[in-house]
Amino acid sequence: MIVVAVRWYLRFNLSYRDVEELLVERGVEVDHVTVYRWAQRFTPLLADAARFARHSPGDRWHIDETYVKVNGGWRYVYRAVDQYGQIIDVLVSARRDADAARKFFRRALSTLKVKPTEVVTDAAAVYPAVLDELIPRAWHHIERYANNPIEADHSRLKHRLRPMRGLRTDQTAQVIITGHAFMQNLRPGHYGLAVDAPPTMRVATAFTELACAI
Repeated sequence: MIVVAVRWYLRFNLSYRDVEELLVERGVEVDHVTVYRWAQRFTPLLADAARFARHSPGDRWHIDETYVKVNGGWRYVYRAVDQYGQIIDVLVSARRDADAARKFFRRALSTLKVKPTEVVTDAAAVYPAVLDELIPRAWHHIERYANNPIEADHSRLKHRLRPMRGLRTDQTAQVIITGHAFMQNLRPGHYGLAVDAPPTMRVATAFTELACAI
């Protein structure tokens, strides 16, 4: 039931209180704070258990930052998607500078063990030096409208965050936004999970498989 609650929260535009109410209707009485703790505890475990089944991303990465409010202040969210719509990685940062960009790329490169041949960014001044340092062979592409795929993808994240009653800490934001990315990758089949399940049952079946691994 814990995994089901976490799946509902990540998959649908629900608040913790919404999940609490759905569970009560099914005879499971939990407080919304408990649902929050489940999401924080098990989302990273589920995503980590799935990483060996993750498909390799494409070689063209679109990088951009968006904004979210955390405890009344604004935070930058670095995000990247490949040409197939797979989210490469996400990073919540208090700053938008070279250190944050470097940390983001190092996370993505160490997690996936692959390097892109082309990186598309906006015209932020920090990117050329960071890319020359970390991915010197990649073509750094800056052109108007070239980064529309990632900019459009930000709206999915904003749509998911809207029903929430605020993000209280950077750690909470990182877990939830990472969980959203995991769910967004799982649904179209960017993981070798639930391969025999029909598309409408892919997420539920995959979570059942992952529950046995954690």
